[in-house]
Amino acid sequence: METMNDLWAIVADVWNTSFLGLNVGQALIGLIVVALAFAVRGLAGWAITKFLLAHAQKTTTRMDEKVVRALSGPIRMIPIIIGVYIAVLIVGLDQPDGQGAGINLVRTLIIIAIFWALHNVVTPVSYLLSPLQRALGPVLVDWLAKTLRILFVVVGAGAVLQLWGIPVAPIVAGLGLFGVAVGLGAQDMFKNLISGLLVLTEKRFLPGEWIHVDGVVEGIVEQINFRSTLVRRFDRSPVYVPNSFLSDRAVTNFSRMTHRRILWTIGVEYKTTTDQLRYICDKTLEWLDDHPGFAKPPEVARAMRVDSFGASSIDLLLVCFTNTTAWADWLELKEELAFEMKRIVEGAGTAFAFPSTSVYMDNGAEVFVPPEVETHARRLAGDLESDDRSNPLARVEDSDD
Repeated sequence: METMNDLWAIVADVWNTSFLGLNVGQALIGLIVVALAFAVRGLAGWAITKFLLAHAQKTTTRMDEKVVRALSGPIRMIPIIIGVYIAVLIVGLDQPDGQGAGINLVRTLIIIAIFWALHNVVTPVSYLLSPLQRALGPVLVDWLAKTLRILFVVVGAGAVLQLWGIPVAPIVAGLGLFGVAVGLGAQDMFKNLISGLLVLTEKRFLPGEWIHVDGVVEGIVEQINFRSTLVRRFDRSPVYVPNSFLSDRAVTNFSRMTHRRILWTIGVEYKTTTDQLRYICDKTLEWLDDHPGFAKPPEVARAMRVDSFGASSIDLLLVCFTNTTAWADWLELKEELAFEMKRIVEGAGTAFAFPSTSVYMDNGAEVFVPPEVETHARRLAGDLESDDRSNPLARVEDSDD
């Protein structure tokens, strides 16, 4: 009987201490509570979010709805925090002084939920900074929002480490030394970061604009990131350009031009008279004045003049600007101008010139004939017949005849 009592004592001791030093029954109950918390977190988070959205939709602004949707993730942590806290109480990991591993675990979850919420709220709240967007630009405000999100992550991680008694200052000092070492090998990265800030502060371009970088790329800007800028070429292929290239090189922003230029050199035949030339210039300028699609002086410069005498044509220079900057509309106006130019030139009684070459030969000049050519010509004319008769072979041929 005593042996059975000893065995029962061993079983009771194992039951009370074998689960990481805790009671097995309490630990199982605690795990069940945590599992239930994870199981209902989706339903509970949906119910809380729907309740908050119902109140947010009663207001006139849409900002509170965006904030509630941004908090949907942290809200789902509420059942988990409650379940873990109940499990800690059941297992007995709490201490009278409010310390202990269990309470620290609950505090860690609360810190994560708070800084997760702050991280998510930055994006909808940044839309309130519309005056700042007009002053700094939307891309720079987006960079500030990204910096705030990173800051909340870093501060939250530091708070968790401090809670568990891990000193943050030595880690920061070590990261500082590590940062110096990394900085020496990552100078290009910091150069691109500073270049990106310069591009944004100078407002060289914004997403959606058409730019051309000499010797680098031409296309539509899609994203301006910390290190590089994504430019989508017109063949739809993406190009990731380091920000230092955009800061150090000339950038043409076609999206900000006020007019689009047409620059043509029109060649007409040399037999064109001065009256015909004057008619072509006057009629072209008159047509441009009457057309609403073309800009007029003094807003822009415009010219239609005899420019030069080419190798095979009299060249007219046409410079004009369209009111539209859209590429398709510009092409349509350019085509319309080409049709009109053809009608004007034909109406003037002349024609467009094309490259040609004229060769003139003077029959009165003495022609030099090389000796070999002259000898061959005489032989063909029979002047060398006597020489051929003196040749034995030639006499044999004569005898055969």
